[in-house]
Amino acid sequence: MKTVLVYSEAEAQRNAFAVRKFRNELGAEPVTPDYRGAADFVINRSNDFKVAEFYEARGVRVFNPSAFSRLANDKQAAYDFMENNGIQIMPTRYTGVPFVKKPRDGHGGRGVVMCRSTDEYDGSMVCQKPASDLGRDLRVWILGGKIRAAMLRVSNTDFRSNFCLGGEAVPYELSSGETALINKITALVKGDYYGIDFVFDGGKAVFNELEDAVGARMLYAKTDIDILGEYCDYIRSFF
Repeated sequence: MKTVLVYSEAEAQRNAFAVRKFRNELGAEPVTPDYRGAADFVINRSNDFKVAEFYEARGVRVFNPSAFSRLANDKQAAYDFMENNGIQIMPTRYTGVPFVKKPRDGHGGRGVVMCRSTDEYDGSMVCQKPASDLGRDLRVWILGGKIRAAMLRVSNTDFRSNFCLGGEAVPYELSSGETALINKITALVKGDYYGIDFVFDGGKAVFNELEDAVGARMLYAKTDIDILGEYCDYIRSFF
């Protein structure tokens, strides 16, 4: 069985630990997103749904599937999808001030800015009403359709609380209401291993993003959960 691991060159370097993990556990061959060679299984960590579509058309099992990757990597599409299915979001296409502006395909808080003038509105980007509890959000890891872990991220210096941007992270115990909300979302989207991010508005968790190639630095830094090892076990069950 040939398993390939798809990363951009820059992300493969930034995620060297994950690359080693997939290689050691599964014998996965790292390739770039333009690779179109033979494969029996594909671990797509490129955030490019077209990679998954190419292999799915040839009967190859891809982790995560193309439909999930397409949705997760278009923030506006994900917001519209969730809102249409009864999941609360912070309003988008928002023309009040202040508002949060972010690229539709952004990741890791890059390109996300707080705007305080309507002159900064850009219809090609997501323009969204800010949540009330700035600098605080929740990351939940999903593996095989089940909740595996949750971490609260907090920043005292930035409205963005991303761990990679210097935010603090602590393990978080989900409430029954939060668990029910997450289970509703996982029933709507079909991915293998991914993250769901929530912001807090008035103390209530509100859907913010799906993370396709979800990172795991917080879990390895703050817990004893070997989430990538568990993901490899999950993938191996399909061999």
